[in-house]
Amino acid sequence: MDTTTQDPLIEQAALLDEWVEARRQIAVWEARAAALLTERVRSHDADVAASPMHRDTIWRSMVSEYAAAGRIAKGSAEIAFSEARALHGEFPEVRDAFAEGAVSAAHVREILRASSPLTAGVLDGTVEPSALGLYEAAALEFAEAESPARTRAHLKELAAALAPRTVVEQHRAAEQERRAWVRTFDDGVSLLHLLAPTATVEAIMDRTRTIARDAVAAPEAESPILPIDIEAEHAAWLAHECDARAGIADSFVIDPFLPDEPPTVHSWVPAPSVFDIPEHAAAYESACEAALDAGPVPIRLEPDGRTSDQMHADVLCDLLLGANPTDMIGTGLAVIRAQVQVTVAATTLAGLDDAPAQLDGHGALDPDTARALAAENTGWTRLFLDADGLVTSTDTYTPTAGMRRFLRARDQHCRSPGCRQPVHRCEVDHNLDFALGGATDVRNLAHFCLSHHALKHPDVPERYRWTARQRPDGTIEWTSPNGRIYPDTPPRRVMFVPSEPEPPAPEQPESEHREREHPEPAHPESSERSATPDDDPPPWSDFDSSPVGASPAGG
Repeated sequence: MDTTTQDPLIEQAALLDEWVEARRQIAVWEARAAALLTERVRSHDADVAASPMHRDTIWRSMVSEYAAAGRIAKGSAEIAFSEARALHGEFPEVRDAFAEGAVSAAHVREILRASSPLTAGVLDGTVEPSALGLYEAAALEFAEAESPARTRAHLKELAAALAPRTVVEQHRAAEQERRAWVRTFDDGVSLLHLLAPTATVEAIMDRTRTIARDAVAAPEAESPILPIDIEAEHAAWLAHECDARAGIADSFVIDPFLPDEPPTVHSWVPAPSVFDIPEHAAAYESACEAALDAGPVPIRLEPDGRTSDQMHADVLCDLLLGANPTDMIGTGLAVIRAQVQVTVAATTLAGLDDAPAQLDGHGALDPDTARALAAENTGWTRLFLDADGLVTSTDTYTPTAGMRRFLRARDQHCRSPGCRQPVHRCEVDHNLDFALGGATDVRNLAHFCLSHHALKHPDVPERYRWTARQRPDGTIEWTSPNGRIYPDTPPRRVMFVPSEPEPPAPEQPESEHREREHPEPAHPESSERSATPDDDPPPWSDFDSSPVGASPAGG
């Protein structure tokens, strides 16, 4: 690499380091601000102890003063005080990491908000107080390596694993608050709010996006048509048909209500057609031959002109105005046909327990909703997990569809660090390009969204191009143009994994060992000779773990 290329990269790397350090310092100062709020809360508690009858007035006065001094909304000031109290009272390790700048204020906010089922469970006695410490350690480890959005989804699943009963109760209570309301703006537009279960709202938006994407017409679509006056030809054909049906020759009509009456005989002669005249028929044939010789005429369609957001709004309005919900049609869950991926334990699916399921990418899901979705979907897949909670296989195998099912179950979203784009809006990518010898194997495949997939495209100049390499455990190592590595680990299906190493597996025959270490590459042309799922089920004995989850096919 020459100096002209190297110098900008060194400068860019230095700017990146300075930016990261600036953000760390911001987190340090935000932690300091939270500590100052905690000190003020202690003073507030002392005032309340001295004047308990004025508790509300003392609180409102304190919040109003800080809102005015900080030029923030009163609600924001109240949230800041509440979060500061929880941070310094219940999560000391998170507080210390925040003070060092290891996590940002956004991470801390997600940790505190997701902990509400645990704190509620500790108060009502359904959760052991030690669960808070376990939650704090696991949450902090994840937050130090991931974005706030991924932290939020992971911590919702973590809280559901530690306090399943409280999570289910909170979900059912929140569902009772569902409603729709309108806020009117100026200029003839209004905002429609919908508070509904997350699974339903996500399915609505996914269906809306799908319809909007399919409804966008190509701006230069071409259709091979003949340069003939279609309306004139259609009018001539109608005239011919009307003339031919002007009468029916020698037909017998019998009145069924008067069987004794003799039948009436009609004899009409149809009027001659325009094509019965030789000159007209010859002119028509000449016109058809000329049209065929001229070839197709392209039809240019004008582009739609609407933005993606406008299209989504129009589609949603059409869907809401075009249906009338009734008991005959069924519930909203019965008509969901969007791509929604749900993981639910077999015991929950069978009704043996009420543990919350997982709406992949969004957290816990009410078990009743998961069972209702399962009843409407016949394509469910058993997932087999290893000791670390990672998906190793599904219950079907083919060189193409089986691997896609495996990758959807493993990845759940785009595998670029911090990206939350769900898999059904991503592309399956060869981490090592197929043209460069990369195998079509799950150990070389992962889901990338369109924007992140484009970063590693060969057409991108080398100084801007990223590379992605997959480790044996499914971690994707992204290497930036300046050589820095950003790992992205696959989402786990369980919150806690054993700390003890697994016992060594029994020795296997040499031939079988070689076959598993070097599987046959799964190329598309081999799909015809592979067995179907029913003919040749996968060897379940190869995996030590038992099935703990399920996912609908196509999600």
